[in-house]
Amino acid sequence: MSAAPGALAAYRPALRPRVLLSDPLLDGAATVHLIKDAGTGNSFKVGPKEHFLIARMDGERSLAEIGEAYAGEYGRRLGDAHWQRLLALLGAKGLLAGAPEPKPAPTSAPPEPTPSSAPPEKRTLLRGSLPLVADADATTARLHRVFGFLLAPAVLVPLLALVLAMEAVVVARSGELLFAVRGLMTNPVLLTGTAVLLWVSTALHELAHGVVARHHGGRVAEIGLRWRLPAVIMYCTVDDYLYLGTRRHRIATAAAGAVMNLVFLLPFCALWLFAPLDDATHEAFAALLLLGSVQAFTMLVPLPPLDGYRIACQLAGATGLAASAGGYLRLALRRSPEAAAYPRRARIAYPLYAVATVLVLTAAAAAAVAGVHHLLTA
Repeated sequence: MSAAPGALAAYRPALRPRVLLSDPLLDGAATVHLIKDAGTGNSFKVGPKEHFLIARMDGERSLAEIGEAYAGEYGRRLGDAHWQRLLALLGAKGLLAGAPEPKPAPTSAPPEPTPSSAPPEKRTLLRGSLPLVADADATTARLHRVFGFLLAPAVLVPLLALVLAMEAVVVARSGELLFAVRGLMTNPVLLTGTAVLLWVSTALHELAHGVVARHHGGRVAEIGLRWRLPAVIMYCTVDDYLYLGTRRHRIATAAAGAVMNLVFLLPFCALWLFAPLDDATHEAFAALLLLGSVQAFTMLVPLPPLDGYRIACQLAGATGLAASAGGYLRLALRRSPEAAAYPRRARIAYPLYAVATVLVLTAAAAAAVAGVHHLLTA
């Protein structure tokens, strides 16, 4: 049987330009690729073999050429029936150039949540969301034009060095900062001002996700406010986070929010250390440094839906990492033969994620207990 016999052999299929393909991702014991139609928002999963074929549909290569490459990779040639089923599926989903436009529909296989994403919900007085700009992507593009220079290595590296130095000071003087937080709680005016600054930091956190994603070729779908009264926060949805060019770009996008939280604290740290402030303001800035640092590092905890979890997913090359790790560990602890069927990469990544999560949570709990003990015994 030839690679693509008959009339199909010369056909040169092309995906629509808006079709996005992800890197290979662990999904339980399987390896999958995510495919998304950026025009409709529809997405689904395919296996490595299907991805091998679909990724080569560029309008330049014929089915005969794609089939030969497939045979060389997998040792099997495909016949007309297989090609017809695959092309019919892609055509029905509107992924091929020239195919009818599909209607937007719920995704058949929802991918990992992207930075600041959330499913649509009914808006009520107590909870809901409200877009703030008509064109979030254009707004982010303008922000990138103004602030994108901060992402240049010549600027970013010194900023990160200053952040590390600041956090070293926070750790070294944590006892003093803890007392400042306790004192802040007795001053309603300064407490309110500090809370406003922390809210501004969260807003900048969200915009940082969008600007860094834009820097790496991503698209921002929405910027708005989300409320769960009494809490009101800003959000910024990166529409194609999982399809950004490289893993490094995706990790940078996920980490951008926490980094922005820390960069936001730099001028307040400088004022606290070097400016001649009155005692109340000095104490408020000290409390802001500690609370802002806790806010930033909390976002890096590797649990869903936090940014640290998205970073962990990218490091592991997995989607649904928490659920997959839990499923594997249950099998492994029961010594089930099914655990041995997981690919080697999964058998390494899933336990490492579980161990890293336990260590991070243990360290966070120990730091909290030490802080409380210091306040009670000082």
